[in-house]
Amino acid sequence: MGRLKAVALVALGIIVAAGSLSAHHRWPVDMSTLVTVQGTVVAFTWSNPHPMIQLDVVNDAGEVERWQIGGPATNRMTPNGWDRDTLQGGEEITGIGYQFTDGSRIIRLERIIFADGREMRLYARE
Repeated sequence: MGRLKAVALVALGIIVAAGSLSAHHRWPVDMSTLVTVQGTVVAFTWSNPHPMIQLDVVNDAGEVERWQIGGPATNRMTPNGWDRDTLQGGEEITGIGYQFTDGSRIIRLERIIFADGREMRLYARE
């Protein structure tokens, strides 16, 4: 009986941990509408859990807005050619993804388009 309880507790711990991890990966985004932002890369941070790009975007009023656009873990991006040198400060890119539901200038990025027209996806095709 003691061994059965121990196994049950371990199983319960795994289930609880998996639920917490999965909750972390639910970006609070509006998946009904793709958002496109075009601007200048200020910084590109290649680290887990989410590589992030800081992008300066000029809005319709001519003001510069700082956007954060991020992808999945690095191991999901590398199969599509991404690495720490993919983006450099000063590059012009277009980011396409899903914006946070609260209106924050944060996007769960799906792909980028470079000024020369090259496109890079973030998520590995399975």
